[in-house]
Amino acid sequence: MGRGKVVLERIENKINRQVSFSKRRNGLLKKAYELHVLCDAEVGLIIFSSRGKLYEFGSSDLNTIVERYRQSTYALQNNNVEGEEPQNLILEIPKLKAKYESLQRTERHFHGENLEELGLKELQNLEKRLDRTLSQARQHKVRFLYTLSYLFTVTVTKLLKHFSFLYC
Repeated sequence: MGRGKVVLERIENKINRQVSFSKRRNGLLKKAYELHVLCDAEVGLIIFSSRGKLYEFGSSDLNTIVERYRQSTYALQNNNVEGEEPQNLILEIPKLKAKYESLQRTERHFHGENLEELGLKELQNLEKRLDRTLSQARQHKVRFLYTLSYLFTVTVTKLLKHFSFLYC
């Protein structure tokens, strides 16, 4: 004679809940192992307890299984894009054109063209971005000059040692 059906609802008693979690976790881990052995399936199982403790099982390296899962879901997403209705893709064309034109305008503003079409706030934002770019360029220039100076000093030192060796 078998057991009756268990009502699926949260166990209120904390101790009973912990005991049930432990037993069911072990049963689930056992089933995952059996599935791997009997069916030669690649199985990955991750369990977090209510206290945040991690329990895991992997028929092979769990990171490899997770990466394989990510790649397969990414491939599924890409297949959905390819199977999209042409009308949906046609609706994207005006959006992409508008974004392209916006990027072209921004690039022209960076080059100092068509600045008269910008408002005060936009000009201030552009100024901040240009200041940041200028600061980064100056920092890069300073690092480059320090490196050049160091290499020059090393080269001169080597040459002086070489010439002093020749004349001694």
